[in-house]
Amino acid sequence: MTLNHTLILKKLELIDQYEKQLADFLKSADADILSSPEKYLATERAFQLLVDAMLDVNQHIIREQNLAIPDDLQSTFYPLGKTGILPQSFAETLAPIVGVRNRLVHQYEKIDKTLFLKNLRKNFSQFDKYQKHIKKFLTSSASSS
Repeated sequence: MTLNHTLILKKLELIDQYEKQLADFLKSADADILSSPEKYLATERAFQLLVDAMLDVNQHIIREQNLAIPDDLQSTFYPLGKTGILPQSFAETLAPIVGVRNRLVHQYEKIDKTLFLKNLRKNFSQFDKYQKHIKKFLTSSASSS
């Protein structure tokens, strides 16, 4: 099986688009976002779509590289870490965002919105790092084909 570079690059473009939308939303103070249901929900939605696109990339790479199929979506980061596509420690740091995404989407429990925004701001650079690692992998896989 072969990697569909076009598919992955399209997903990376989406990640970049959602990341830019989030950056625009996060220009506002937390109080402004929290006081506006529209702004807060738009922030949540952009985060969800960004994480979904990352998961699509992970799953495609796992399938096409014949890596061990994980039991859940959160675990899709681990095979990429074990094989060096992502640095192992980075994969372990990034994986929990899936749990946050699931709590937002499925409303398993009440989300502390202030904490969500604080953590989103704190970890925002991780999205760009993810893209850089995946692009590096695509470049190396293209040159080894």
